[in-house]
Amino acid sequence: MKLAVVGVGLIGGSFALALKQAKLATQVVGVGRNAANLKLALERGAIDSIAPDPATAARGADLILVATPVAQFPSVFASLADAKAVITDGGSTKRDVIAAARKALGKKVAQFVPAHPIAGAENSGVGAASAELFRNRRVVLTPLRENSKPDIAKVEAAWSACGARVSRMDPEEHDAVLATVSHLPHVLAYALVHGVAKRNNSEQLFSFAAGGFRDFTRIASSHPEMWRDICLANRDRVLQELKSYANELGSIRKLIQKGDAAGLEKVFAAAREARNKWIRSS
Repeated sequence: MKLAVVGVGLIGGSFALALKQAKLATQVVGVGRNAANLKLALERGAIDSIAPDPATAARGADLILVATPVAQFPSVFASLADAKAVITDGGSTKRDVIAAARKALGKKVAQFVPAHPIAGAENSGVGAASAELFRNRRVVLTPLRENSKPDIAKVEAAWSACGARVSRMDPEEHDAVLATVSHLPHVLAYALVHGVAKRNNSEQLFSFAAGGFRDFTRIASSHPEMWRDICLANRDRVLQELKSYANELGSIRKLIQKGDAAGLEKVFAAAREARNKWIRSS
């Protein structure tokens, strides 16, 4: 099939590479804002040609993936209003993406099957793309009532060909769940690094930072524009999670203030057991 990728970065590039490796995509056309990144995508074989805009890329395509930061989706969908292909996406939020699709596509929203690959890396751009990125990773579909079964099946088959484990979820539930386990951790990592960087002795602090700091803050190297858009698009859920986390920190702060060794150890032990249980089952 012919695949059009709007936003040939980590997700878009990896999707193209994976479908080429699976011999499902025989021709890939890419669209993007960064000429150097698109040139690299050509050199790496992620795409076969470059289109000047999404509408041009969509001509003759069988499947279109929109993998830009979510704030760009309204304009991208508007440019795809005449597309005949099935459209899917890689957005980390779903309520805003679906609303943008409905507004821009109108009745043709039936062609749009929303998806979110829960896979990524701290590095961005097609240089970090890999055909193995989605292997054994979750991809969540949040189908619309207007979607046909064949279109949903087509998108599911494409993600499955990438090696992903595909499941389905309601958009509201998706945004609530991802705010807890994805969006909040990124905010915390950014906040910690930013707070340390602002200190007068930041160079000294970073020089003594070791594995724990590196592991905790790894995702602070992620794409700032992308995470800015995610936080604003899912702001109600992110704010709820920040409030809940602040309450948890407040409880731990009280334990430390009181010198409550037993209480502190109980919290830490419960957290360790919960994490170990998750690791064992994943």
